[in-house]
Amino acid sequence: MSQSAPTSALPKLQNARIAIVRAEWNDDITSALTRSAVDTLKAAGIPDDDIRIFDVPGAVELTFAASMIIESEAFDAVIVFGCVIRGGTPHFDYVCQSVTQGITQLNADCETPVIFGVLTVDNHQDALDRVNNGPMGDKGREAAQTAIKMIDFTRKVREMY
Repeated sequence: MSQSAPTSALPKLQNARIAIVRAEWNDDITSALTRSAVDTLKAAGIPDDDIRIFDVPGAVELTFAASMIIESEAFDAVIVFGCVIRGGTPHFDYVCQSVTQGITQLNADCETPVIFGVLTVDNHQDALDRVNNGPMGDKGREAAQTAIKMIDFTRKVREMY
């Protein structure tokens, strides 16, 4: 059963810069998420020059990278992509908790939306099912759509001031 994000029309954005931070761990998955997001952003009219991809070693480093990107004030949104696969130790729980809390804290404290594109799955197949229009959707596309909608939301709220 395929699941997907709400399908409301994407707003048209002008002058929107989006950063994507990709964890290198489980590269086949995070690369597929990134490719799908970039394709979606381009299809929505975001030029190549306004999309920047940054790589970090793993999921825990996503929060630090997103924080630095926010501090640069050069981007309207940050998408983070990682893939954490459950193993036989509690490491999975610690990594998932760390990255989830970190990104949640950035979203609470900062004015730049950070889109959570971290897959937390039981096995590699579960991850594959969530990329490239797999049976569970395309989480890269969904993250890009969310970034566009959150930039639009942020701009509308700022216009109210």
